[in-house]
Amino acid sequence: MMDLYANLALGFATVWKIVWLPAIATGLPFAIPIPINLILCFVGCLVGTLIGVLPGVGPIATIAILMPLTYGLEPVGGLIMLAGIYYGAQYGGSTTAILVNIPGEATSVVTVLDGFQMAKQGRAGVALGIAAIGSFVAGCVATVIIAALAIPLTRMALLFGPAEYCSLMILGLMFAVVLARGSLLKAIAMIFAGILLSTVGSDFETAQDRLTFGLVELKEGFDFAVVAMGIFGFAEIIKNLEAPETRSVVRGAIGRLLPNRNDMRQSAWPIARGTLIGSVLGLLPGNGAVLGPFASYAAEKKLAKDPSRFGRGAIEGVAGPEAANNAGAQTAFVPLLTLGIPPNAVMALMVGAMTVHGITPGPQIMTKKPDLFWGLIVSMWIGNLMLLVINLPLIGMWVRLLRVPYRLLFPAIVLFCCIGIYAVNNSTADVLLVAGFGLFGYVLLKLGFEPAPLLLGFVLGRLMEEKVRTALRYSRGSFMTFLESPLSLAFLLLALAIVVVAALPAISRSRDKVFTE
Repeated sequence: MMDLYANLALGFATVWKIVWLPAIATGLPFAIPIPINLILCFVGCLVGTLIGVLPGVGPIATIAILMPLTYGLEPVGGLIMLAGIYYGAQYGGSTTAILVNIPGEATSVVTVLDGFQMAKQGRAGVALGIAAIGSFVAGCVATVIIAALAIPLTRMALLFGPAEYCSLMILGLMFAVVLARGSLLKAIAMIFAGILLSTVGSDFETAQDRLTFGLVELKEGFDFAVVAMGIFGFAEIIKNLEAPETRSVVRGAIGRLLPNRNDMRQSAWPIARGTLIGSVLGLLPGNGAVLGPFASYAAEKKLAKDPSRFGRGAIEGVAGPEAANNAGAQTAFVPLLTLGIPPNAVMALMVGAMTVHGITPGPQIMTKKPDLFWGLIVSMWIGNLMLLVINLPLIGMWVRLLRVPYRLLFPAIVLFCCIGIYAVNNSTADVLLVAGFGLFGYVLLKLGFEPAPLLLGFVLGRLMEEKVRTALRYSRGSFMTFLESPLSLAFLLLALAIVVVAALPAISRSRDKVFTE
């Protein structure tokens, strides 16, 4: 327990780190102290909320677009800002769901059902208020869970060898396949496509070129920011420009923001249950956090005395899913920080950002970069408080932003993307590659392929190759090493069982229903 307090103290010291802005930069006769990481946390939360409010530009695309900006920052500050964007988008998504009847983020789909109905009844403010309060409570509890699980999981991960790590990655990829929308075969194809893209460039042992087709630009392989920004950023922009805008913002008064005693009484247990459900499902590799709001809504409807209220403005239908949404978003950091396995596409982007900064995700972070590890955890506590302050007073501004046509927003986003990606390596080839991956991502979306498994495959591909080679070197070339280790064998059997069960017709139909309703 004393170790936990000491680690949290280190985290607070990291977040409150002071950088002195020299007098020459401000024009003042004295230097100014700047809490740089705290400011970056606030910027991330504000940008994340903005992105969540604007439907069509999700956190994956935003983090991919803004990632190059963090390359000039210290690793701790850059990752704190990216994390703030992620969980800030979960907050902002509820605003759009309630006021416009369009989920600003995938995890806000369920909030639409009762949130918009409450807005039509003149209770938009109460819906927004309970969503913010539920999100704040769930975020704080989830952060405690991360802090509590971090040390034991990291100790367990230190026992893993190359074979166990490789099998764990395969398990994570199979979760990603099962929890992806649409066809299982298409999801598996995306995994293999991502792994194939990760092999482009020089072999890291022999330095031989692979799949470069003689192009010097591909000798170092595809830059992570290029792939992520193209497939998620540009592709999403093209897709949204193609779709007609059908937004009707609630015109009536927002009303009071603070729920009354009866509202809080009805919402208290849904928030508690949603927090528990979201926290558990957020730990699952493969975007389990998306299932949290659906599971919470289903649980509240089953437990309700009058289930017919749901879909007609039941406050429990907003409180529970919003709590599950934010709890899952934050516990998704557990497998990333302790095992080095990204459980979803956003966490894969975080892996990419860490790699750019020379940090290898996994159990070594806690011992080699304790300031990064605990600074990120503490920043989530502070970020949740910031989001509570950001969301409620700025409702009026978010409503006005929702009325801005996308045709005015997207050209600015594209220009920003091109400048950002060019600034990474000062390479026009990177800009052309982003455009190419953007078209590729758009084609994938049109054909019904979900690109998130591709990004997970791309991020884990090179790491898996390294672990496979190391494991085979230890076993003198015998693949039996993956079956001789009980832990590795258990991971592989579980991965096989997950895919087989998901392929069963009844399971497949119910899985598709979750993502299409």
